Amino acid sequence: MAVARPLWSEACDGVRRPALEGDLEVDVAVVGAGCSGLWAARELLSCVPSLRVAVLEAREVGFGASGRNGGWCSGDLPVTLDELSDAVGRDAALRLQLDAFAAVDGVGAAAAADGIECDWAKEGSLVVASNPAHVERLRAAEAAWRRHGVGPDDVRFEPPEAVAARVRTAEVHGGLFNAHCAVLHPRKLVDGLARAVESRGGTVHERTPVSAVAPGVLQSPRGRVRAGRIIRATEAYGGRDRRFVPLYSLMVATEPLPPPVWDEIGWARRVAVADGRNMVTYAQRTADGRIAFGGRGAPYHLGSRVRDRYDAVRPVHRRLADAIRDLFPAASGASITHEWGGALAAPRDWRARVVRTGDGVAVGGYVGDGVALSYLAGRTAAHAVLDDGHELLGSPLLAAPGPRWEPEPLRWVGINGLLALTSLADAVESRTRRPARRLLAVRDAFL
Repeated sequence: MAVARPLWSEACDGVRRPALEGDLEVDVAVVGAGCSGLWAARELLSCVPSLRVAVLEAREVGFGASGRNGGWCSGDLPVTLDELSDAVGRDAALRLQLDAFAAVDGVGAAAAADGIECDWAKEGSLVVASNPAHVERLRAAEAAWRRHGVGPDDVRFEPPEAVAARVRTAEVHGGLFNAHCAVLHPRKLVDGLARAVESRGGTVHERTPVSAVAPGVLQSPRGRVRAGRIIRATEAYGGRDRRFVPLYSLMVATEPLPPPVWDEIGWARRVAVADGRNMVTYAQRTADGRIAFGGRGAPYHLGSRVRDRYDAVRPVHRRLADAIRDLFPAASGASITHEWGGALAAPRDWRARVVRTGDGVAVGGYVGDGVALSYLAGRTAAHAVLDDGHELLGSPLLAAPGPRWEPEPLRWVGINGLLALTSLADAVESRTRRPARRLLAVRDAFL
């Protein structure tokens, strides 16, 4: 039977940091010890070593999406360049995209500089057209990249033979390759970031939930923190203010596969792989030789509730395991050893943001693209707090609050309806082998 916990948690560094006991006064308090908060704290202390910086975490370092994700350090943005251009202008949209591309290498360089061994491998990402219905969509995506000035060295559609040279799925009709993606071990990264913050003089308090926030004051069960500035980096765990909704993404992992199976799959290098279906999927070949495969499809819960029990949805985990066997028949006999999931934050307009508040900034909204984007957003948040004239203060990430989601129960009906339409479109495409244009047009009209 599969273990109901993240594969990545087995590599936890075992460090347990003390909860806050008593009152504390700092220059900057960071709420949330995920990647966003830790990158922000690291940047603050790298720029101004004398700052008093404390990170407050309700559970443990990396408890949320930062320690559970698929390990794609991708330069993708959660919103398309067409949509982003409509919101911020063509030049600003391209700047943010190029910054996101550069953030991939930024994560790798920072990890190397701090001695963080996180199984880093940059081989790009590949969305495989495993059905003829996928080709039109991937070709349209390539055309959109070109319209915005992104060239073939960055992103390109590749023919079946080029795709098969990187990985061999059961059926392949081409694929969209993006050079700006690495894979890594997310828990090793986030644990390493916590150590990097501490090595620079910051403190990290685990099991320290923040129960109330007033201007310059954070209240926790055993103490009060007075802070000159506050960085809110709680992502999907930030409450129910309707700026974000928590969407669940689930994952499975196989046992380590023997060399003959990898030879048959042809996945010799650690390119990140996704299927071209409409429902988001993502997979990596782990450093210890497993397939870790994830995807969306778990339901949204009324009232934006987040509960530990929502991390396991048996039908979705079963579909993910089936997808591995369908795409990689050579791995069909492999056991599924781990099943897990977690919540990620989705803004109403799908735009990640760093938002100035009265006493600091709030950061998040990556819709699952946060491993690299949190590096960029966390650093932007740090410079917004410092107000030091850094070039990142001109980033389109620094923006006004986004629109709110609809009230309940409209939100519950709408989000789960969109998930159902997406699943139905995939089922239709699987059966007809043609794009489900009408169904997808109906879905997109409500996005």
